[in-house]
Amino acid sequence: MADTMTFSLIADQPPVPPPANPAGEGGMLTSPMFPFLLIGLMLLFWVVVILPMSRRQKKEQEQMLSNLKRGAKILTTSGIVATIVSAKDGEDEIVVRSEETRLRIKRSYVAQVLGTEDADVAKA
Repeated sequence: MADTMTFSLIADQPPVPPPANPAGEGGMLTSPMFPFLLIGLMLLFWVVVILPMSRRQKKEQEQMLSNLKRGAKILTTSGIVATIVSAKDGEDEIVVRSEETRLRIKRSYVAQVLGTEDADVAKA
């Protein structure tokens, strides 16, 4: 009989209300500080991820452009594959040859160094 009475006492109790939300109805999304938190997270992402990556890419590009030598095969930003005919240190322009055409281009338009002309001759 004691078991029946304990069960009836537990079953007769009203349901427990959910705990009160101290931040209000919408939670953190309706907080006036949420936009500042979001901007802070984006700024942190930019400082930790994007900024170091762009610095590294810029340094690698400058190093590649400073190491351009005669005979290197390059790819320009416009898609021309050419061989460097002359590249003087300290000058911004280089002379390249593509098929039977000679072009004078700026160093900054070199997108990639593909190799050297001597290496291609050795492979053949």
